[in-house]
Amino acid sequence: MAAIDVPELDYTRYTNRQLVAIPLAVLAVALLVVAATFALTGAPVAPGIEFTGGTEVQVSGASSAAEVEAAFDERLPFETTSVQQAGDTYIATFQVTTNAEVDQVTTAAGEAGYTVESVQSRSATFGAESQRQALIGVVVAFVGMSLLVAVLFRTFVPSLAVVASAFSDIMIPVALMNLFGIKLTLGTVAALLMLIGYSVDSDLLLNNHILRRSGDFYESTYRARRTGVTMTLTSLAAVSVMTIVSSPLVFGIPLLPEVGIILVFGLAADLMNTYLLNVSLLRYYMYEGIAK
Repeated sequence: MAAIDVPELDYTRYTNRQLVAIPLAVLAVALLVVAATFALTGAPVAPGIEFTGGTEVQVSGASSAAEVEAAFDERLPFETTSVQQAGDTYIATFQVTTNAEVDQVTTAAGEAGYTVESVQSRSATFGAESQRQALIGVVVAFVGMSLLVAVLFRTFVPSLAVVASAFSDIMIPVALMNLFGIKLTLGTVAALLMLIGYSVDSDLLLNNHILRRSGDFYESTYRARRTGVTMTLTSLAAVSVMTIVSSPLVFGIPLLPEVGIILVFGLAADLMNTYLLNVSLLRYYMYEGIAK
């Protein structure tokens, strides 16, 4: 396997304020996007039918997603929420759950000349319970990670560096989900949980090299960057390939493109947060804070 050449970054050329400015500015913009979305919709990110309830109908025999949406909108008294291509088929989503409304959808599909491959419905009550459980899962994972980090380092600033980086790694993809119209589903929740693991992995690697291994601050930082950047770029390459291959232009595998895009957003944010935000906090701790 070819080695990735990670150039040495001269951190001495930049102050801690300069290093932290970019990640904090990006995080501030992300928080503004999430707050605006919450103010407008009542949720930090638009939920999918797993959390709101609704019906998905998979049809074949169409030539484009726009054609499917137009055919349903012409024949139904309610709107089509979205249409996604999945290989040779198309998945249309509706915010309806009653048997009569589902029958209207399948009838409209037949009138348009489409073959109904599958129909899946989820009640609003069940969706609300799923949303509650998913939220609890994310909160428990984040709090558990924070407690573990606190136990490992037992000092405020290094622990804060890991938690702040992980928080930013989650909020930036959530903001981009709003901008790109990616809805919150069980799959995208799983992607956000994976990002917590990715973030903690790279941050712990950096903290361990600086706080617990021999060598000065900049030598330890370079060693951690050489390993961490190689790991993250390898993951980015693999996830990017998965996203492209599963996209509607290739195999059209449902859900995987959205999961891949979120992971790409999060891994890219992790590079910035780990080697700018985290490094600046650790340098402050080593040279100006308690550890001086």
